[in-house]
Amino acid sequence: MPRISVIATIAERELIRYWRDRARMVSTLFQPLMFLFVFGAGLQQTLSRGSFGVDFIQFMYPGIVAMNIMGTAFFSTISTVWDREFGFLKEILVAPVSRTDIAAGKMLGATIVATLQGLVLLAIAPLIGVHLHILIVLRLAVFMVLVAFAISGLGLFIASAVQTVENFGVIMNFFVFPLFFLSGAFFPLTAVPQWMSIIASANPLAYGVDAMRQILLAPQVNADALAKLVLRAPAMDALFLMVFAGVFLSAAVLAFNRRT
Repeated sequence: MPRISVIATIAERELIRYWRDRARMVSTLFQPLMFLFVFGAGLQQTLSRGSFGVDFIQFMYPGIVAMNIMGTAFFSTISTVWDREFGFLKEILVAPVSRTDIAAGKMLGATIVATLQGLVLLAIAPLIGVHLHILIVLRLAVFMVLVAFAISGLGLFIASAVQTVENFGVIMNFFVFPLFFLSGAFFPLTAVPQWMSIIASANPLAYGVDAMRQILLAPQVNADALAKLVLRAPAMDALFLMVFAGVFLSAAVLAFNRRT
């Protein structure tokens, strides 16, 4: 079977699994909306000055989109653990296909699902005063894919190393909250202690938030104000995300090899 067909088939299976789980689709959208409208509205007046004059809900919005992508990508890779418990993964691994193709197919499926979830959240942008046009959406979609692919690589590596769904859930929670709170979603990473800045520099979600914040806010925020909120050029954010995804794709393949 050609390599592209293997990757596409595995990715298609992940999409079908996602589409049939309607409760999951709804629940993964509820949490980011709660953060945005409840948490954001509650802190909007308190933290408005700390966001350098930018409306706090608008400031949070890219981080909430990135959080939704991260959670969906992580959760999608749990299918690898289920497949191991029910024996399906073993059948795939003994098939005459590359382990890299298997891992890439799993990551591609998780990436598509997470990106679709992120795109759905763009529908609320006009409600919070964020103006979109097709070029902005296309640029955002690129970073949504990169963030989803990077996080799904990390999730797949974890899933390939654990034995049970329960263990995956514990480890996922261990990663999710530090990744989210050190992503710059709630406060700019340009004004944090050095130790926090060092940790955040290894956080893929921070690079996604940094790029998406620039893309979303640049058309409507003063350039000087925006410069106080962002860390790098979007091209540097994209480079880090691609390298991160490649590293964890390779790590997941090695973990698969050790299991057989």
